[in-house]
Amino acid sequence: MNADRYFDSLREQVMGLIPSDMEVVSVEFEAAVVVIYVRNYDKFADNRDVTKNIVSALKRRVDIRPDPSTLGDTDETEKAVRKLIPKSAGLTDINFIEETGVCYVEAINPAAVTHTDVLDNMKKETGWNVKVMRSPPIPSKTISDVRGYLRYSKDERQSMLKKVARNLLRPVVEGEQWVRVTALGGYRQVGRSASLLTTRNSKILIDCGLDPGSDNTPYFSVPEAMPITDIDAVVITHAHLDHCGTLPALFKYGYKGPVYCTEPTRDLMALLQLDNIKLAYGEAKKNLYKGEDVRNEILHTITLKYGETTDIAPDVKLTFQNAGHILGSAIAHFHIGDGLHNIAFTGDTKFEKTWLFNPANTKFPRLESMVLESTYGGKKDFQPSRKDASDELGEFIQEGCSKGGKILIPVFAVGRSQEVMLVIEELEREGRIPQLPVYLDGMIWEATAIHTAYPEYLNSALKEKIFNKNENPFLSPIFHRVETAAMREEICHSPRPVHRPRDRRYDVRRAGPGVLQGMGGR
Repeated sequence: MNADRYFDSLREQVMGLIPSDMEVVSVEFEAAVVVIYVRNYDKFADNRDVTKNIVSALKRRVDIRPDPSTLGDTDETEKAVRKLIPKSAGLTDINFIEETGVCYVEAINPAAVTHTDVLDNMKKETGWNVKVMRSPPIPSKTISDVRGYLRYSKDERQSMLKKVARNLLRPVVEGEQWVRVTALGGYRQVGRSASLLTTRNSKILIDCGLDPGSDNTPYFSVPEAMPITDIDAVVITHAHLDHCGTLPALFKYGYKGPVYCTEPTRDLMALLQLDNIKLAYGEAKKNLYKGEDVRNEILHTITLKYGETTDIAPDVKLTFQNAGHILGSAIAHFHIGDGLHNIAFTGDTKFEKTWLFNPANTKFPRLESMVLESTYGGKKDFQPSRKDASDELGEFIQEGCSKGGKILIPVFAVGRSQEVMLVIEELEREGRIPQLPVYLDGMIWEATAIHTAYPEYLNSALKEKIFNKNENPFLSPIFHRVETAAMREEICHSPRPVHRPRDRRYDVRRAGPGVLQGMGGR
């Protein structure tokens, strides 16, 4: 059966499953999602049973949306929303996604809206599917730019999603089936992580990293990977450049398919990839890709939440689970065929709870094979406990302060910086070290802003503090952003002791005399 006939068959099934009073305008297909556009959306917006029944029957993801013709004018809708939302909500921004009919309302206190009838009233008055989100406590330029670009490129993105939908329904080769993993990089080395998962009917690339300190890329030229245009999907486990740093170059080489990752990973990898371009330019080096390639990558990115399953090839389903490594990091679990094989790629993973994240997921419905990251996995490798690491850092800071010095901590901007921030904030709050300002240099402030935008990905204790106790340690007054070169020089030469976590890309020799040069671990 070709794609068009299959789409028609699905449409007939949908029409037979919906309630008789649902005014369906059209049924469309975007990637693995069946999209149902209705005129009387407000009547079914909160009826989860309708969606649940359709999902159960079709075995596919379903999204019911208001028909674009029923949506109110965005300017008038914004006025209505601002009028209806109580001042106690602390409204900060309103964004419209016309292709999905969603109006995103950002507020400091979302509960002031979600725990009332305000949402229902807004949906009835405007026709829009109004969703309230918690405003990021620290504004992120990266998130704003990414979301703005996706809104600007809505038509191009929708076209891409429809192409993915057709590819998912292409005919498959019957007969004997098999599964193969090809190492393209990251095996017996640190860097350029890339694995090719191949079946008789599909090709999936897991991670597409760069090799820090060299121009080496994954082995894209191996016969199994060629041509690149035949790859069905790319799956990114997390945003560190050794796992995603070559991805924009893939689009430069001709790849036009989807990229699957979590939402925080999408934003963080854009931040790091654009910074990688900037660094190459500053060092007069030729980079593998340009900013337009990063934008193309963003356009093709499809985000998934932990535990959400979707089709990514005719015979492959993907589910992300928490990897416990950095914000949004995921173990990629693949269900191949109709129960043929289940394999998981962990990416970088952390088995125990950290200052930031819950431990990696270790329970899967079914799993026959696992490709496990083994960095720090040697029999002689030793990792101190969180308490020991915190105590040791406190001792270093005490020693530096007692001598009137400054503590310089070169540390990765994404992940480790935020852990160091939490440790120092706790040490100062508990009075175990003196009250000193902490200056955040390089990308750390922007990376931290992205962390504050996704508190649901943090560990249970942090979520409890942020959501229920209104205590966000990242917003502590001890933290200050280094915004200019002049400010940096002033801090370095000030006689006052300080902590100064900063991105490793800066030369520590620029910090000036009287600085204790600490080295943060990976």
